[in-house]
Amino acid sequence: MVVLSLQTVHFSHRLPKSLPLSNSTGNQYGRVVRCGIAEPSGVPAPFGQKTKYNDGIFEKAFMTLFARKMGKFAAPPKEKAGAPEQKKGFWDYDYESFVDVSKRVMQGRSRLQQQDVVREVLLSMLPPGAPAQFRKLFPPTKWAAEFNAALTVPFFHWLVGPSEVIEVEVNGVKQKSGVLIKKCRYLENSGCVGMCVNMCKIPTQDFFTNEFGLPLTMTPNFEDMSCEMVYGQVPPPFEEDPVSKQPCFSIICK
Repeated sequence: MVVLSLQTVHFSHRLPKSLPLSNSTGNQYGRVVRCGIAEPSGVPAPFGQKTKYNDGIFEKAFMTLFARKMGKFAAPPKEKAGAPEQKKGFWDYDYESFVDVSKRVMQGRSRLQQQDVVREVLLSMLPPGAPAQFRKLFPPTKWAAEFNAALTVPFFHWLVGPSEVIEVEVNGVKQKSGVLIKKCRYLENSGCVGMCVNMCKIPTQDFFTNEFGLPLTMTPNFEDMSCEMVYGQVPPPFEEDPVSKQPCFSIICK
């Protein structure tokens, strides 16, 4: 989940003029992006049920971009007996295939190795010298934390689902540098705590904190699959983080 990675995305395909945009509304906490949710209620489905989404061309483009980058580190997909391997076209990727690639990246790798792969993928999506430039543009200030929180909501709804900016307290100072993810799309589609922790939470925290110099703490709620991101807050060591002792979902995790 890296802001500067958006600068490196170029598409040779012409986009239709009537491109549907995600619905959005505002509330007392800030901006809420509904992320093309196809549920009649307009909100994520209850725990244990997968939320239905209507992904547009931009969402699928980002899914393809990340899936192809991660695919270089993934174990080969399991093919049906007698069926030849089929390569996916640019627009053949969807969210399920993106999650499938993530699962294959985990195969045969330790926790730290999985996190290293995500770091390599994120770095590969940035132009040379991007981390150093980010540190100059966004030093660890209240403004930088709030600015990145505001950008997270619209630019990463394809990955995590609908979210909103919330007010949090960092080092005794109240600021709008928090992002509340209503029900993480990545977690509900994978159904796996290990994927949430090793393929998203820890590597994203480390990337912002260590590469970009802007601390970030992510606190997933495994009871309802929501997640709170706080820019400007230093994450705890893994051994002291409650996720290090979190068991996986006994029913929905494969």
